[in-house]
Amino acid sequence: MEIDKIIHEPARLRIMMILAGLEQADFKFLVTTLSLTRGNLSRHMEKLESAGYLKVKKSFKGKVPNTSYQLTQEGSKALAQYWENLDAVRRSGEPLINTDS
Repeated sequence: MEIDKIIHEPARLRIMMILAGLEQADFKFLVTTLSLTRGNLSRHMEKLESAGYLKVKKSFKGKVPNTSYQLTQEGSKALAQYWENLDAVRRSGEPLINTDS
């Protein structure tokens, strides 16, 4: 059993949890809700998108560009698996991260 290191990073875990509870969320909402800088949020979103966990939609609200995000089916499954694995680690008493070199 392995903990998904992409999801396990605190900011990305918060992003995944927010998106799991919403159909979609736009960039501005996430920046405000998470209190992250725009650059920091962009970097986390790129990692989640590269992993296949997010779907990105770019559009315009009037003349203003808007980027919105939603979890993919793969992202939803990965988050559910993350919680199962984390709970299994908690129950087993195994170390969360393998420190063997």
